[in-house]
Amino acid sequence: MNRRNIQKLKAQPTSDGDGVKIARIAGFDHPDFSPFLMIDELKSDDRKDYVGGFPPHPHRGIETLTYMLSGHFQHKDHMGNVGELRTGGAQWMAAGRGVIHSEMPIMENGQLHGFQIWINQPAKHKMSPARYKDFQPETITEVPIGKHGVVRVIAGEIALDGTSIQGPLLESSADISVADIRSSQPLYVKVSLKPNYQVLIYVYKGNLELAGTQFKAGEMALCRATDLETLRLDHETGLLLLSGAPINESIVHYGPFVMNSEQEIMQTIQDYNSGVFETY
Repeated sequence: MNRRNIQKLKAQPTSDGDGVKIARIAGFDHPDFSPFLMIDELKSDDRKDYVGGFPPHPHRGIETLTYMLSGHFQHKDHMGNVGELRTGGAQWMAAGRGVIHSEMPIMENGQLHGFQIWINQPAKHKMSPARYKDFQPETITEVPIGKHGVVRVIAGEIALDGTSIQGPLLESSADISVADIRSSQPLYVKVSLKPNYQVLIYVYKGNLELAGTQFKAGEMALCRATDLETLRLDHETGLLLLSGAPINESIVHYGPFVMNSEQEIMQTIQDYNSGVFETY
């Protein structure tokens, strides 16, 4: 592995929704982020940081994958879907041509720790009907890694130490895989992915060593699958491994909308303001 091909990005503190505090890495303009657009980490044991939640808001042209390490949220959307996201569970939504939804905490106290990942939709899927699916904790594929590690595969398929593991989310319009890898003691893991995949590794706890470079909590390693070999996780380490095939299409981003041209963004804003989203 060539360490010169490994990039390091750091999450930046910000807020979204009704004042929810998050740490964010956005890659809308980063050529090596595709097919992913953004990752938000929500982590706090202070209810003031999350109790406002994410009131109703629109999306078009993206998918969101929300994964909860601890906490309890409820999803509602204009299509009538209602779902609960609990500790260890995940939630996938393909906005397509348009959706209006809310994500609100069903917890008055305790720790909230989770992630929301934005995934770009290829142009041919950006105006498809919206879709939504819940994944309860017991449906996430969980496999031990040696004596001191575990992987939970949420989406797609990865190979760890020669063993192929598939997660429950296979409906994404992008070619992706998403996995949560944890260690209680130092752990070496050999990762194999499709050679055309771009790889994002976000450390949410502990420390990771990759090609001689150290990554701590709140940092992301960015590389290509062909540059990825062995991960060294320190004791009590957790990371999200995101990988996927680049979409290689121009994007224009405006708030919750991601399309392929300024004209499409202007049409999207007009559609939302005129109530078209609510007719879907």
